[in-house]
This record gives sequence, C-alpha cells and structure tokens, in this order.
Amino acid sequence: MKSEALQRLQAYLNSQIIGQDELVKQLLVALLADGHILVEGPPGLAKTRAVKSLANCIEGDFHRIQFTPDLLPADLTGTDIFRAESGEFTFQPGPIFNSLILADEINRAPAKVQAAMLEAMAEKQITAGRKTYPLPELFLVMATQNPIEQEGTYPLPEAQLDRFLLHLDVDYPDAQSELEILRLNRGEAKGEEQATPPRLSQADIFAARQDVLNIHMAESIEQYIIRLIMATRQPEQYDQTLANWIELGVSPRATIALDRCARAHAWLSGRDFVSPEDVQIMAFPVLRHRILMSYQAQAEGIKPNQVVEHLLSLVGSA
Repeated sequence: MKSEALQRLQAYLNSQIIGQDELVKQLLVALLADGHILVEGPPGLAKTRAVKSLANCIEGDFHRIQFTPDLLPADLTGTDIFRAESGEFTFQPGPIFNSLILADEINRAPAKVQAAMLEAMAEKQITAGRKTYPLPELFLVMATQNPIEQEGTYPLPEAQLDRFLLHLDVDYPDAQSELEILRLNRGEAKGEEQATPPRLSQADIFAARQDVLNIHMAESIEQYIIRLIMATRQPEQYDQTLANWIELGVSPRATIALDRCARAHAWLSGRDFVSPEDVQIMAFPVLRHRILMSYQAQAEGIKPNQVVEHLLSLVGSA
C-alpha cells in the first residue's frame, strides 16, 4: 500500500532524527491526514530538526517563526505597505504564507497572535485589514512547547488546542540512539557526505491523501471510534474513576481526527484496512490534548495518557 516515495521519506527521516521514530511516524500521519501537530518536550530533542528535514524533502517553502511575548499578528500575517511611487497600499505577505511552518515555542505569544494562528490553522486563510487571503493548498504547522519553563508563557486556548490534529510528547532517546546521534553530528561537523534527501512533489502528497481516504474501515471500527468518543462525554456510564477524571469530553473534531489518523496509520503500515490497533495507537496523540481534565485529576497528578489508557481499557473494540 505505502508508496515507495513515502517509504524512502520515512527511512531518510529516521536516519536524520535518530531515536525519535514515533515523532517521524506521527509527522507523516499529520502530513497524510492534512492536519497540524503540537510537539511538547524538553529542549534539544530534534523537534526543529525533524520539521526542517521534512521540509527539505517536500516541494514547498519552509519558514521557522520564533514566538515571543512581543510578537504582533502582522509579524505572522503580513501587512499593507504604502508605495510612494504608486500612491497605493499593497499587501506584503508574512511568513505564514509558506507550506510548512515551524511555530517554535508557540505558547510564548500573546492572545492576538494566537487568534491570527487560529484563523490560519482552522480556515487556511488570514485576514489583514478588510481583506482575506488564502494560504497555500499544502499547509502544515508544527508547533513546539517547552514543558519545563512556564515564566513568560501563555497557555493555549482550548479552541486552538482542538485545531491541532495531534499532540506528541517527545522524550529522551536511549543510550544506543544517543551514540548514533553523537556520530551523526560529528560526521556533519567534519563535512562528511550525508544521505541525499528524497523529493516528494505536492502532487505525490495529494495522491497519497486520496489513498488514505480510500482505506477500508469496517462499520465495527467506526462504531468503536464512536464509543470511545462518547465515553469521554458520558464517562459515568463506564466507570466512576473516569468520571472523576474528565471535566469535559472531546468534540466531533476529535472523531474526525481519529478516523483520519487511524486510516493514515494503517496506510503507513502497508495495509488497505483499518484495525482496532490503529485506532488504539492513534487515540493517545488525538485525544490527550482534547480531554479537559478535572481539578481532582490534576490535584492527584493524573496525566492525560493515563486517562486515555484507562478509557481504552474500559471501551471494548468488539
């Protein structure tokens, strides 16, 4: 099922982002499911390198935006510039008009900037003055958050979190991967010849997205997805512990995301059908940022992954 071009891309990314196979796979899931991705983890874990390596392989422009507390919406969207020679205002596009955007430390920007990002992510358009401008057809935002530093940050609003298709937690690599990272970095510093990145056209990506949509999903799998979603909204029907942990369930956008991502995961695994395992694997990055946890759960130190794991244990796939 999976095309040779995507196989080469995945192999190349795994060779460049060592020890982060899950991050690579989920980047490709987001690309195939036409959604945005939020990556959270300590500094230095190749989050920036991952999206830059992906951008090197894809037909389209890439731009990195460093989010800071003094950032303005016009710094993202662009603005009208007065041209003295013509006596008219013309629109100067901002960095958001690229196909792949790395929004570094997105939670450091104030509310007006987040509002501009929300419009771009949700509608694939931006508004400047009285005019609205469409963004590229291929448009993917990978945003990063540093969970360690909280000073000078603005928690992302729930509406914007819901616009992220996936939320990934990135952790440290193991000892063997660390050794391979050391050797790769040394080779790059010495100017040794590196692997040639494969090239994917936008037509290849759009064709792959159609293949993903054509993956077979049995009605029983559809019903399984619905049961998982409804269990977040009516947890008391399943378990009192789950009810104590969940303040508010997920939206229909989560249903759509779980369907699309399970299909993409199956396609990347080389299958032409979706299995319950695809749904279970993708439930974590799809649901962990959408479930609103109760104060009791937060006070007890319960993590979103524990909630999703408990949810999966309660809701059967049969």
